[in-house]
Amino acid sequence: MSKTIDAGVVLTRRNFLNTAGIAVLSAGAVSMLAGCDAIPAAHAKTGAQDVAILNVALGLEHEGIAAYQLGAESGLLQKPVLDVAVLFQSQHKQHRDVLIATIEKLGGRPVAAKPLAEYANALNAGALKNQTDVLVLAARLELGATSAYLGVIPSFKDGALARVSGRLAADEAMHWTVLNNALGRQLPQAALTFGA
Repeated sequence: MSKTIDAGVVLTRRNFLNTAGIAVLSAGAVSMLAGCDAIPAAHAKTGAQDVAILNVALGLEHEGIAAYQLGAESGLLQKPVLDVAVLFQSQHKQHRDVLIATIEKLGGRPVAAKPLAEYANALNAGALKNQTDVLVLAARLELGATSAYLGVIPSFKDGALARVSGRLAADEAMHWTVLNNALGRQLPQAALTFGA
């Protein structure tokens, strides 16, 4: 079972979303991500571009899954915290599965996950010495992902795409909140914590 702490490597979720990511997905890709099976005819023209973008997102989900796996296998997480890490990883796996299905529906070939050792090296897993280290890393990454998803919402002309981004941001914000609680951190005192 994979348990990770999603750490940004060369291409973080934030960089992906701020540069090429979700903002350029077509309405067809978004409808497929939302569970619709039909591919609009207009989408066929941009299918290759969407596949490339979706594969970048898939690569990031692979990385996140691996990060939670590394955290879980570290032996540093106590049982209740480990259970939460497994839950969060399962949610990232659901994102991965939807991306794979969407890429395949578009006629593309999904990118494969790298070996776990590559992710361990990129995430500097050897520097994690205790549960707090693991949670701090996870919380930082979830906050970055939340801000990235929220940051692209205003760019969307298609309301469905904004909705998908908002739903992803909500998952990430929930992850961040739970991780911060596990760290014993106070709730933010100021409003508008996310997306800044």
